[in-house]
Amino acid sequence: MGATVVAHGGAEVVARGARGGNRGARGGKRGARSRNRPRRVATAVCVAALQRRGPRPISMSMFRFDNSYARLPDRFYARLPPTPVAAPRLLWANAPLAGRLGLDMAELDAATLAGNTLPPGAEPIAQAYAGHQFGGFTPQLGDGRAILLGEQIAPDGARFDIQLKGSGPTPWSRRGDGRAGLGPVMREVLISEAMAALGIPTTRSLAMVATGETVMRETPVPGGVLTRIAASHIRVGTFQYFAARGDTEGLALLAEYTRARHHPQAAGPLGLLHAVVAAQAALIARWLLVGFIHGVMNTDNMTLSGETIDYGPCAFMDAYEPSMVLSSIDHGGRYAYARQPSIAQWNLARLAEAMLPLLGDTEAARMAAAHAALDGFAPAFEDAYMGGLARKLGLATRDDALAQSLLALMAEGQADFTNTFRALADAAEGDDAVRAQFADPAGFDAWAAGWRPLLQPGAAAAMRAVNPAVIPRNHRVEEAIAAAVADDDLAPFEALMAALARPFDTAPELFTRPPATGERVLATFCGT
Repeated sequence: MGATVVAHGGAEVVARGARGGNRGARGGKRGARSRNRPRRVATAVCVAALQRRGPRPISMSMFRFDNSYARLPDRFYARLPPTPVAAPRLLWANAPLAGRLGLDMAELDAATLAGNTLPPGAEPIAQAYAGHQFGGFTPQLGDGRAILLGEQIAPDGARFDIQLKGSGPTPWSRRGDGRAGLGPVMREVLISEAMAALGIPTTRSLAMVATGETVMRETPVPGGVLTRIAASHIRVGTFQYFAARGDTEGLALLAEYTRARHHPQAAGPLGLLHAVVAAQAALIARWLLVGFIHGVMNTDNMTLSGETIDYGPCAFMDAYEPSMVLSSIDHGGRYAYARQPSIAQWNLARLAEAMLPLLGDTEAARMAAAHAALDGFAPAFEDAYMGGLARKLGLATRDDALAQSLLALMAEGQADFTNTFRALADAAEGDDAVRAQFADPAGFDAWAAGWRPLLQPGAAAAMRAVNPAVIPRNHRVEEAIAAAVADDDLAPFEALMAALARPFDTAPELFTRPPATGERVLATFCGT
């Protein structure tokens, strides 16, 4: 049976026929055998995967691994250790995050964080997934340069993936070396930790290690390994991997595992889809509210947990420009700043498409269920985004027209996004310095005349709590990377990290000033 294509808000939901649609050549027979198995197998297997295998002794290093994903069937991953590096050297470690995980920093040595030695209880795996990359589907991607060591159980019982990124080749490396350059590792540390300090759901960075080896990219660069922490690494592309193979049993296992791990309040696969739509709508709104551009919103870079993942050619805007593209590989502007909500909905439609076999007993019921879930994205995003703008403007209630008219003024004169909103807090107290941000100060004055009477009591303090003074501006990020890579000088990196850790505090002009003409960074690069 052919595919039925139904338009949905700029996305498409594709209903696969009875034979399961596009299968990967290696997975078709397995998928065909599995379709008639009872779906209750999924619940039983996933509950067993997430249940601990009895008490585990706590090692001196305080690693408390309970590796539920590694207890899923072996077609979900490949088992292999990291590839040792020549001369690991610890450059930076995140002591507060280590404490959150229940890890003793004194026991986190460079050899462990580079993958040369395995901590007690580790069960290293590379995870399988597929994905749409710039709109084109690749049925087999997977971790090409990352190894999941295991799942750490924190003192409060929370579960976190500990992954080494840049840890060597895997079955999904596609002729790549499996390594990472130190510069991209440092970029992910800076941006991910800035996002965390801003209160935006994100993967985190635990440590950065120099490998003592050279990685060949356009030119030779020093190698690095990032220790990444995540609620999990389950992606839209993970679901697409099993859907492409017609492996309905694998889909059901994955859906139940994901539901139990991340959205236990959800009822079944459809409840999971609704929960992921809501989480992503809230996440993308938060990106826009701080001027963040992900740069590579492929389906393999969208998590089911609702965390931001993959800090490759990402960046924060300086001047407000809705069509802004900073990624060097986004030639068509697919992932421009203002397009991120529609791309998120498109990605979620791909998730719904992959999950269709789990969403009902008939094609009509499945399609209706998928559309109902996807229909929730736009209102959820609008509520989160417009509500966030109201808070940034110091308003007790939304005034969408007022917010949009300010953004139009900012775009017209390319006002600095971060500094304009920060200066509005001063304007709420009578300071008129914000006028200098606008090419047409008289236009701002007319806008402000309608804004000031709507301010809530204590607006200035409330605005400073949501409008950061410090973001990881591109020129400062590149400055820190260049000093570390070229001169082994970590001082700019450390100073920038300290400022980013307290983004809502008043900060030195060094970290708040927009780039001068000669300092502007117009393109950011992928970290592969």
